[in-house]
Amino acid sequence: MVFSSIPFLYYFLPIVILLYYIGKNKIGVCNAVLLASSLVFYAWGEPKYVILMVTSTLIGYVFSLFIEKCERKSTTAKILLFFAVGINLAALGVFKYADFAVGGVNTIFGTALTLPGIALPIGISFYTFQILSYCVDVYRGDVPAQKNFISFAAYVTMFPQLIAGPIVRYKDVNEQLSSRTHSFEKVYIGLQRFIIGLSKKVLLANQLGELCSAFKESSEQTVLFAWIYAIAYALHVYFDFSGYSDMAIGLGKVFGFDFVENFNYPYISKSATEFWRRWHMSLGTWFRDYVYIPMGGNRVPFMRWIFNILTIWALTGLWHGASMTFVVWGLYFAVILVLEKLFIMNILKKLPAFVSHIYTLFVVFISFIIFDAESFSHAGRRIGMLFGFGTDGFMGVETLYNLRSYAVILIIGAIAAMPVVKLYKAKVKEMPYLQMVLCGLLLVSVTAYLVDGSFNPFLYFRF
Repeated sequence: MVFSSIPFLYYFLPIVILLYYIGKNKIGVCNAVLLASSLVFYAWGEPKYVILMVTSTLIGYVFSLFIEKCERKSTTAKILLFFAVGINLAALGVFKYADFAVGGVNTIFGTALTLPGIALPIGISFYTFQILSYCVDVYRGDVPAQKNFISFAAYVTMFPQLIAGPIVRYKDVNEQLSSRTHSFEKVYIGLQRFIIGLSKKVLLANQLGELCSAFKESSEQTVLFAWIYAIAYALHVYFDFSGYSDMAIGLGKVFGFDFVENFNYPYISKSATEFWRRWHMSLGTWFRDYVYIPMGGNRVPFMRWIFNILTIWALTGLWHGASMTFVVWGLYFAVILVLEKLFIMNILKKLPAFVSHIYTLFVVFISFIIFDAESFSHAGRRIGMLFGFGTDGFMGVETLYNLRSYAVILIIGAIAAMPVVKLYKAKVKEMPYLQMVLCGLLLVSVTAYLVDGSFNPFLYFRF
């Protein structure tokens, strides 16, 4: 089940909200409703993998209770943490990276081992990282171990952010699991945020995705079409993932939770470094706090710092997908960030702001071409097309047809990715009735599109 579907919008969600608010005066009942509804939500599309998710949750719960009982950071606590983290990472490795590992062995040693072909459980990267951060935080003494299994399981499996984030850390919602505020105002704000995210996904991301598919399926490969694709895909990824994050954060408020923000207008960035402070922020801070800083961060000799950066970004790439193209995508950013640290930023500071902005967009466009590529040859060919290599010329009939067909969506997408929307929302906030009308119109438009349309994938489901 996905948020952008008729069954979720008009059957599942209303029933869950009704059941939840019947028992809203008893926090234990609320958490039980969230847990039960989350298991149903997950089982809707992945029934056999509910067992895996519950098992991972149980391992994190039990081991953390034992870790807390040990002397802080004692040898026993370290051993328990090692097993808690190791078992969950092993599960992630088997279900997400088995084919990648066997394929690597075949390539390196020339063997012909059969790929396991294990299906990827939806959302496994997200809930595994949440369990890992919880275990580590209990070990560090940053949070107490949760004694109530239902509350802990509700946190791990919570359907608003289970499938595609943001990555919610236990310490950010610890107190909310035992005591949180429910109000009409919070529900209203949450539903409004949900509808905006839903609209970004359905009305923008889906149509931009169709344009990207048109480019890949076209026999006409022109320079202009390649640039249209690069821009469209960058916007598509942004609205797909930020739209889901908006929906998750909005639903969180409906149920009394305040989840962390995940995006902060990344396309206004003036460097790749700034871009990653604004893009998928919950993942970036997770790797920073649980991997980069424990490795020594930047407070180490130069070559060790380079190693730390390369390791973090290789892992970031692998987190996104079990493919060498994702690893290269991560390492691409590692190289860019190192170069920015060493000298690029010194150059950019002396240039007009728009130059820094153009530079950043170019770097990001190239990165997302790698991110979307089925292979290195596809990535190389599409990047080369931007500069006229291997093309059918600058433009053609099909290029112009698609440009005319999607020009309005591209323009709206470019504007919607800018903070001008934030200023507009601030003005509309002063007119609640207009807010309600606009949200109603957006919901009607989304519903009409879902009833009539068929292109409705979520990119981050594969992570």
